[in-house]
Amino acid sequence: MSEVQSKTKAPSEPLFSKKNRKLITDPLTDNNPVTVQVLGICSALAITVKVETAVVMGASVIFVTALGNLVISLLRNIMPSRIRIIVQLVVAAALVIVVNEILKAFLPDVSEQLSVFVGLIITNCIIMGRFEAYAMANKPWPSLLDGIGNGAGYAGLLIIVAAVRELFGSGSLYGFKVFGNAIPGSETGLYTMGYVNNNLVILPPMALIIVGIIIWVQRSRNKSLQESH
Repeated sequence: MSEVQSKTKAPSEPLFSKKNRKLITDPLTDNNPVTVQVLGICSALAITVKVETAVVMGASVIFVTALGNLVISLLRNIMPSRIRIIVQLVVAAALVIVVNEILKAFLPDVSEQLSVFVGLIITNCIIMGRFEAYAMANKPWPSLLDGIGNGAGYAGLLIIVAAVRELFGSGSLYGFKVFGNAIPGSETGLYTMGYVNNNLVILPPMALIIVGIIIWVQRSRNKSLQESH
């Protein structure tokens, strides 16, 4: 009897099987939550003036999405359906409070720059979307990977937009002067050639334009993302 049971028992799926790896890699490209699902764009307008703030915000969202997905998946079978949205909000809020307190303790300057946008992670459509669409229907490990993947896809987009805005708007990257040190031994670098920081780039509308260009490039390269008429 035991032999029959052992034969019919389904083999356990490897932790990093091809299917599980796609949960992390797909949101980085073909199923990016910002460029494909068009979610979480608002924060891209506000906190992408500097790469540093974009990195911190991205890491915060990865933390909340990954652990939130894990917790919701663990609770999905004992959570009454009629209060699931309330539970999801409580889980997200608790994780955001943890992130906010950590930032205040270890990165007070960045925390001040992010201001209310850390708290607004609670209302990020990506987080609530993954809770409802994936974690509520899947096991904890895939849900964790899905949270990491979607958080990383969001963070990657923020960092790209912030890099363009900081480089051409302030002449620096992650706070380090780039154009000023372009010529060895010169403190002014390209500025001696007439380059001037473009203040238009650091205004919120430029973030939307950059995101739009990224969406256009991605969809023009991937036919599966193009809308049929």
